[in-house]
Amino acid sequence: MAIIERKDIDKLDKIYRINLVNSLSGFKSANLLGTVSDDGIENVAVFSSVIHLGSEPPLLGFILRPTTVPRNTYDNIKESGVYTINHINSEISEDAHHTSAKYPKSISEFDMTGLTPAYLNNFKAPFVEESPVKIAMKYHSELPIEANGTALIIGEIEFIEVNGKALHQDGFIDLSSLNITTINGLDGYAIPKFKQRYGYQRPKPLIQNINE
Repeated sequence: MAIIERKDIDKLDKIYRINLVNSLSGFKSANLLGTVSDDGIENVAVFSSVIHLGSEPPLLGFILRPTTVPRNTYDNIKESGVYTINHINSEISEDAHHTSAKYPKSISEFDMTGLTPAYLNNFKAPFVEESPVKIAMKYHSELPIEANGTALIIGEIEFIEVNGKALHQDGFIDLSSLNITTINGLDGYAIPKFKQRYGYQRPKPLIQNINE
């Protein structure tokens, strides 16, 4: 077993440290965020930080890295007020990962990959046609994280499109049936295998000691 103390982490090689710390949080969501600028230039970028924040209202969040360098996704969201979240499946994982390359704002990642922009319900932001789970989002707010200059971007779900074979009668979406990937660290992609649903848990009845 390897033990790496806090005082040693900062001394690690940069790439080693990035890979190490990014792997520690466990398997992460794998999503493509679709946006469009006021000039009509589409953008799509991979994110591994999308999280559930609540169901009433239906909110999702993602972590935005520091804006000390251009962040096209963020700029487009602030301009338009909307964006899309698209699950990555195994068939598009390679193209999805390539969207992490730093292209200038004038170049659409859709044009540089095999991904296809799609528009649904007159929603302004582009979805990824190949994604089996598409979520339309409206910007709600953001919370700055002073510790490292990042921010939690909060959005409200406007509507979803999901492959019907994965949608159960009780609302559960079986992502594994759609070959949805997860991200391990920065660049490791895996396909989780569904095991078991355990249902809502309640406390077990306490057994009183009759000798008390």
